[in-house]
Amino acid sequence: MKQTIKRAAVLGSGVMGSSIAAHLANVGIPTLMLDIAPQELKKNEEKNGLTLNDKTVRNRLAAESKKSLLKQKPSPITTKESLDLIEVGNMDDDMEKIADVDWIIEVVVENLEIKKKVFANVEKYRKEGTIVSSNTSGISIEDMAADCSEEFQKHFLGTHFFNPPRYLQLLEVIPTKNTDPEILEFMKEFGEDVLGKGVVEAKDTPNFIANRIGTYGLLVTVQEMLNSGYSVGEVDSVTGPMIGRPKSATFRTLDVVGLDTFIHVAKNVFDQVDGNEKEMFRVPDFMMEMQKNGWIGSKAGQGFYLKKKGDKGSVIYELNPETMEYEDRNKLKTPATEMANQAKGSKNKLKALVKAKGDKAGDLVWSVVKPVLIYSAELLGEIADDIISIDQAMRLGFGWEIGPFEMWDAIGVSKSVERMQAEGDKIPDWVLKHLEKGNETFYQEDNGAIYYYDNGEFKKQTFNKKEINLKRLKDVNGVIKKNKGASLIDLGDGVAGLEFHSQSNAIGPDIMQMVQYAIEEVDKNYAGLVIGNQGKNFCVGANLGMMLFEAQDDNFFELDLVIRQFQNMAMAIKYSNKPVVTAPFNMTLGGGAEVTLPASAVQASQETYLGLVECGVGLIPGGGGTKELYLKMLRNMPQGIDFDLSKVANNVFEQIATANVSTSAEEARENGYLNKQDGISVNPEHLLYDAKQKVLSLAKAGYAAPKREKIPVVGDSGYAAMLLGAKSLQYSGYASDHDLKIAEKLAYVLSGGRITAGSYIDEQTMLDIEREAFLSLIGEPKTQARMQHMLMKGKPLRN
Repeated sequence: MKQTIKRAAVLGSGVMGSSIAAHLANVGIPTLMLDIAPQELKKNEEKNGLTLNDKTVRNRLAAESKKSLLKQKPSPITTKESLDLIEVGNMDDDMEKIADVDWIIEVVVENLEIKKKVFANVEKYRKEGTIVSSNTSGISIEDMAADCSEEFQKHFLGTHFFNPPRYLQLLEVIPTKNTDPEILEFMKEFGEDVLGKGVVEAKDTPNFIANRIGTYGLLVTVQEMLNSGYSVGEVDSVTGPMIGRPKSATFRTLDVVGLDTFIHVAKNVFDQVDGNEKEMFRVPDFMMEMQKNGWIGSKAGQGFYLKKKGDKGSVIYELNPETMEYEDRNKLKTPATEMANQAKGSKNKLKALVKAKGDKAGDLVWSVVKPVLIYSAELLGEIADDIISIDQAMRLGFGWEIGPFEMWDAIGVSKSVERMQAEGDKIPDWVLKHLEKGNETFYQEDNGAIYYYDNGEFKKQTFNKKEINLKRLKDVNGVIKKNKGASLIDLGDGVAGLEFHSQSNAIGPDIMQMVQYAIEEVDKNYAGLVIGNQGKNFCVGANLGMMLFEAQDDNFFELDLVIRQFQNMAMAIKYSNKPVVTAPFNMTLGGGAEVTLPASAVQASQETYLGLVECGVGLIPGGGGTKELYLKMLRNMPQGIDFDLSKVANNVFEQIATANVSTSAEEARENGYLNKQDGISVNPEHLLYDAKQKVLSLAKAGYAAPKREKIPVVGDSGYAAMLLGAKSLQYSGYASDHDLKIAEKLAYVLSGGRITAGSYIDEQTMLDIEREAFLSLIGEPKTQARMQHMLMKGKPLRN
């Protein structure tokens, strides 16, 4: 019988358990969340006359955890509706309900004996064939189920999510020697396709892959700081993006994770390994003192960093481990950091730092990177079968841009090994044998294919067909046409792809030209077009700096041409004879939303933060965004006797005037940016594939360009109503005079001008009004000040 998972149960509703339940609900899986029944009443329960036998009391822990999902930041849920799929209960009264689920996930306290008792209870109620897994971060998977039946053990494995499950893509899957291979393969496929995870198979060893290496790397860095006299801030200034790690670097990461959690993970390895490795996992005394003091990081308000409010705003201080007092934050600035800042790409930045012997920053980076490379090589075969699993685990679980073996390739394997040996380090034999064969790298590329070292030879890396990698595709097929801002690529199967690659994927004339060319080329030779890319964000908007420069030089004729060109581009997307599907992800703001809205369909990543944010810089959308959001909401409004045109206009007005940005693709749908027919990809690696399939589906169904339509508008009365709302905000002190001026322009556009309510206007009329409003606002000194502030500070100015 083919395995399916239609319902799930999560046993344990702590931070991790409730977050896993939330993620399951986010992808549409009804989930039962159970916890223990409380043994004591709370004061408010006593006051209300409740007893320990009342259901609300017995389900309290799970119910409170479910409720807390609404308050957590970042939010574990993609929409409030996800909560409707989570049913709560307790493990004394409701265990029989697990007979109706297809997957049971244990997330109780990290204690082997407690877990064994839970699984003994699970075995009483689960139906045969139900998959059972543990989310342990390091307890032996095999030991947990040792006392369970053979059938139970065949369906049992580890599924280690990383926190927070919604955002961190890594899922380590850990089989035991008794796990049915078909169950393992099913869970790996399910994890990738349904849960949207990057799945890595790990061995049943302490802390598995990512936490084993990541914890080791963090402790190595702490020891180097203590031994060589660096400060917390100095370490963080060079162990973040400068070497391909997250902005949180080392100590900010520990503050976010929580020092208590980190110490628990480190102790788990410490208790299970021997010799020198054991000593490396011994947590320094000052960190134990921090835990004793309650200085465990962000959730406690202080850790390695402390934010204090002063006369000039908030100031962040760093902890001095010697004095245990907070001091001014320091950063390392050396010739090596200057060279690294000028280098392009994390590999080149890392190489520049490692080569800088004798430089304070260079020596620090070498001292913390070298042990991680050697340790990763020593663990190959113990924690994972291949280097790909180790590299992928570190990228997906710890946010590294490049994994240990990719780092080694970047700095040069042969030269770095020579340096390590000269410094007295022992290199694993397999690395030396690999070099003796004349190999210089652990990875090789040939005609778009990637080969990796595996047990003495290079093997071709296989990829899921749903992973479209634009770089590899271009290496093999080249490009149809490109300029500085974008490239047109053949995605195969008669579908073309338009990739943005300008700075921050901001839209300028080069991208506009490529969109127009792409529409024409696709009309002649392709079934349809996908607009997407694989940058940090889909698109953060139009080129704000260019527009400000033109406005300050009073080049309004030039600006008028650029805005017309943008509007023409959007209309070309909308009225293309072949289907155009946009694939937005992460930040999709302003101009990015204006490219997305007119498309034939949208295939959005689950993590899509979409909004028309121009009001934040003193403008309104000028490229057709106001019109398209209005039309999209208009089409999605239920038709009938209760149809209210003013309600649509007010909704659009509120979305744009407040510069509201969705916190997920599901919320973007609620905000009116996506239709019910638009798709959402949970796995970001599958986004372009899913968008391509949507193009092919539309083409196969006989896609025809939409007919041009007249737009009903709210006219004078609608304008007055929108303006009244804006003025009430001004009177309440929530809006400035300039905010009101922007709102007036926006209301004028949405009302269609000073005309009778219920009138119909054509699209071009609304575009002309929108463009004129945009140009009038960009000429305002206060708008230019807002634009300047955003470019300089990266945040809006209230003036």
